[in-house]
Amino acid sequence: MNVTETKIKDLLILEPKMFADSRGWFMESFNQKTFHAILTAHNQPTVNFVQDNHSISHRGVIRGLHYQINPYAQGKLVRVVSGKAWDVAVDIRSTSPTFGQWVGIELSEKNHRQFWIPAGFAHGFIALEDNTQFLYKTTNYYSKECERSLLWNDSDLAINWPIEDNMLINQTDKDNTAPSFKELINNNIDLL
Repeated sequence: MNVTETKIKDLLILEPKMFADSRGWFMESFNQKTFHAILTAHNQPTVNFVQDNHSISHRGVIRGLHYQINPYAQGKLVRVVSGKAWDVAVDIRSTSPTFGQWVGIELSEKNHRQFWIPAGFAHGFIALEDNTQFLYKTTNYYSKECERSLLWNDSDLAINWPIEDNMLINQTDKDNTAPSFKELINNNIDLL
């Protein structure tokens, strides 16, 4: 597996090895032993996944920026199995040197990339094609009481979402009315 570090050291891009022939292709999409070795090599604690989630989104759908607070904070290993998405993680760890910074990468059925996002990050994506299927493994269970959101288009975060002129943006009221980054900081709202 090829591992690429990002500008935020704990966020990793994983690219599984592909084995292709005239029949198609094969890849090992997850191996706990390999994943633990990757985390250890990057000075991160090992984790266990407890839940898999699968969503489908139409082009222009934005989901996020979402996170969960303790005791249900989640790390996520995300990938796209059909279509294409631009995926974003924002560092909301208040003691981190990269607090408030973000990383965005393209995930698609063609590039087979996976994105490791540890607990302490708000996460979201925009579907760049219809019928984009997004899979993610989580290190903790979903908890409605611990679920939080951060405003996806916050001007202080200045996330460079790849929104095209003819793209109809679609998201929930919860995502449109989420607190801004300044509100989270000024009110010390549920930062990790």
